[in-house]
Amino acid sequence: MRHSKVSFSFLACLGLLSFSLSGIAQVNFVKPLISKTVNEKQLTSLKNSVHPLARVEFDRGAAPPDLRLNRMLLVLKRSAEQEAVLTQLLDEQQYPSSPNFHKWLTPEEFGKKFGPSDEDIQTITVWLQSHALEVTEVTKGRTIIEFSGTAAQVQEAFHTQIHKFVVDGESHWSNSGNLQIPAALVPAVAGPWSLHSFRKQPQLSNTKQKFETLYKPGARPEFTGSNGAHALFPGDYSVIYNINPVYQSGIDGSGATIAIVARTNIDFADPSEFWNISGASNGSGLHCPKWTRSRHC
Repeated sequence: MRHSKVSFSFLACLGLLSFSLSGIAQVNFVKPLISKTVNEKQLTSLKNSVHPLARVEFDRGAAPPDLRLNRMLLVLKRSAEQEAVLTQLLDEQQYPSSPNFHKWLTPEEFGKKFGPSDEDIQTITVWLQSHALEVTEVTKGRTIIEFSGTAAQVQEAFHTQIHKFVVDGESHWSNSGNLQIPAALVPAVAGPWSLHSFRKQPQLSNTKQKFETLYKPGARPEFTGSNGAHALFPGDYSVIYNINPVYQSGIDGSGATIAIVARTNIDFADPSEFWNISGASNGSGLHCPKWTRSRHC
């Protein structure tokens, strides 16, 4: 049986939000939370770390040891003191009378103030690498460490088994038992975001209805389905929400970036065709985004 690469990337942007510490006592030194030597014989079990669908009746046996598990996410913790300062800051950002009202930090600044210490990051990284796992990135907010490896390496590090599960005809990989990590890491490590390929299903469904386009270069596109339904186009929204006067005043979104956090396997031909048909890329006030395959927000 051919085993394809399994990606455990989640567009979780924890810790990447920007906050401000203006007017709050600055924290120039983050105290390490890991104070004991990492001992693989002294372990702590992470409760409820098995997916609900990773059940015996769906189990089809152990994964091949060389199954590649890519871009897994290890979630880190912050100290109680950091949590208290962050909670205070979040409250103050919402009050107009506060000096911190609507003042933000960059992700790097957020990580420096509210993330683990350099020493803790180093200790955790060395531990992962000791199990031959590849550490690929520490997020700017310093609350996520991204790592990759094989099923055998993951099983050794987290003292569990990776199995294949078949649910409703779909195959998934998941740990079959609760994960365990060295007790010394617990103060700074919450645990993996997940070690499974069960994905949350979107509540939206794609319509199978096809819209015929009567578009010709220089003509206004018209989309009408076979049942008489009409699809809205950028020009329609401009009229409905009275955006045209904004465009006419010279405001067209230049210099602004809007990020949408999502997980998708987009067909790049679809937006290109949409822009070509709608004329959204030439003079309508809309601009084609630069599609990238960046891993994090």
